[in-house]
Amino acid sequence: MPFSITPDPAYLYLSPRHQEALGHLLYGAGPTGGFVQLTGEVGTGKTTMIRTLLAQKLPDVDVAIIINPRQSELEFVASICDELHIAYKKKDTIKTLVDALNAYLLEAHGRGRRTLLIIDEAQNLAPEVLEQVRLLTNLETHKDKLLRIMLVGQPELSALLAREDLRQLASRITARYHLTPLTAPETAAYIAHRLRIAGGDARVFAPTALRLIQHLTKGNPRSINILCDRALLGAYARGVKTVTRELVRRAAAEVRGEIPAAGWQLNGWSRLDLALALLLVVAVGAGLFWRGPELFPAAVTAPAAEPAVAPAPVPTAALPEEPEAPALSGELDQLLAQGESLGVVLARLVKLWNASPQVEAGEPLCKALVRLDLMCYRGTGSWSDLEQINRPAVLSLSTGRGDSRYALLLGLDSRTATLETRRGISRISADQLDLLWNGDFLLLWKRETASTFLLPDSLSPDVRWLRTRLARADGRNLSGEPSDYFDLPLRDEVVRYQQKRGLIADGVVGLRTLIALSDFADTAPPTLKAR
Repeated sequence: MPFSITPDPAYLYLSPRHQEALGHLLYGAGPTGGFVQLTGEVGTGKTTMIRTLLAQKLPDVDVAIIINPRQSELEFVASICDELHIAYKKKDTIKTLVDALNAYLLEAHGRGRRTLLIIDEAQNLAPEVLEQVRLLTNLETHKDKLLRIMLVGQPELSALLAREDLRQLASRITARYHLTPLTAPETAAYIAHRLRIAGGDARVFAPTALRLIQHLTKGNPRSINILCDRALLGAYARGVKTVTRELVRRAAAEVRGEIPAAGWQLNGWSRLDLALALLLVVAVGAGLFWRGPELFPAAVTAPAAEPAVAPAPVPTAALPEEPEAPALSGELDQLLAQGESLGVVLARLVKLWNASPQVEAGEPLCKALVRLDLMCYRGTGSWSDLEQINRPAVLSLSTGRGDSRYALLLGLDSRTATLETRRGISRISADQLDLLWNGDFLLLWKRETASTFLLPDSLSPDVRWLRTRLARADGRNLSGEPSDYFDLPLRDEVVRYQQKRGLIADGVVGLRTLIALSDFADTAPPTLKAR
């Protein structure tokens, strides 16, 4: 689902303001952090920022998160103890609970660990609970605060902290940030980003539709998700492959309750048909709207002989104002200078797969690779994502000043990246490379099934392949003829494999799971490192 309203960090679009917000949260969780406040209107992505922070797997940090702030003082402190697994008795008072919490924090500090308290929807905290928060900030050694605190909430939180009786608490906040909605160019980029992460094509939405979405939602990410999701369903119900301005207008009216659910004319379709349509919208990465991730960030086309043309330029007017770029070390400056055009690096990646695609003039290279069952996978993630996928990848490198270059990632070991550039092989710390790499990558994988999305309760010959491949991954042989039916035992088997490989363990076989299973193909794929 490219436009699910659940706060999934995998779909996070980092606008300049979201980058700043994440920076504030990382500061608050860091060695010198303290008391951080993050505010924003409903649906601007505050909870997603929290999930993204937690997904960083911060070293030496223990986290307690409060998602239900409507509690008494005693319940609030007890909730913190529950989150940190601190034992207490039901009849304990606030004093005994705070004493137990203080003892835990001192012991954790002695082991070199930091403790972080995150309070979501903090605008709903009662004044007496906020006073308890202030008292918790007094837990400290002579050098360090023992408890780092983050207050996350709607703009009402700022008004609440401005009260005269809470001025002592407000004075202790060391960093504040207010998250604002997306601009018009950012809204278009946000929609394209989520579609690409789901494996879809950003061109599904017409430019006029994008402008109307910005007008109707005012750039609020949650509102964008709701409207785009409904518009996609409307496009499917009408049998069209482009979401137009009229479809967006109709979707908005239905979301507001102005048109009944039957407003989309399904020409006599049954409720079962509509359910199947919804499943196909869920499977957007493999269904009607999927044309292959050909953009990174623009179509890579080839002349008659060479698949090596640089990406098409993006109009300057469509880009948001860029933040000032940080100064680079000489090593990074040299690495950026050694980067090459996207087409050249992608052609080098193709050679690692021993592939020789026949590319017609003007044809996207990724489309030509499909004829060899090689698929382009474009994503946005972290080093841990690349380690999990374990495939050589093209990285997009940029200082933020518009001088983008590309390099081929050949290895990744102990946070050290091995890159191939025009001057040969370079090894560089992944932490340093983070100053150039924005998280975008493109890699190849070998497709072995007709489907790129397998759901439990489905019936397909690809399910037989799935059973065989999971057995090979476990080092066992199947007895008898494998079934074509995706039953519950098979789903449990998929979940176990996903957990083992560090994937989202949802029992659904999507692109990332298919890529992981291709490790056990008859011909071993090129990898970043041996498993």
